[in-house]
Amino acid sequence: MTNIENRKFIALDISGKNYLSWILDVKLHLSAKKLRHTIDEDNTASNEERATALIFLRHHIDDGLKYEYLTVENPLELWKNLNDRFEHLKAVVLPKALNDWAQLRFQDFKTVSEYNSTLFKIVS
Repeated sequence: MTNIENRKFIALDISGKNYLSWILDVKLHLSAKKLRHTIDEDNTASNEERATALIFLRHHIDDGLKYEYLTVENPLELWKNLNDRFEHLKAVVLPKALNDWAQLRFQDFKTVSEYNSTLFKIVS
């Protein structure tokens, strides 16, 4: 019963392994709901908009992260905290992806499907 409304996309994992795709999904969904400005600096969002954005963000993070950031009452503050926690992943993931891309060879796979799967994993 904790998830009365279905999630729009996969929740942010406590390890942060899906952080890069999660931030893109959050930005797109907040933009669609006309709430993107709630996670921008110097915003003039109303209390209702902030509450709606905070509910949306909390609904799309792992339960462990929810409990860790339980006292955060501003979506911008939560956004910054999560960014500070997981931003370093860009520095880790990008070099690995570039290396994987450089080492990718079609002849190393038995089927085109396996190659495509690996290719899309690197790209994502």
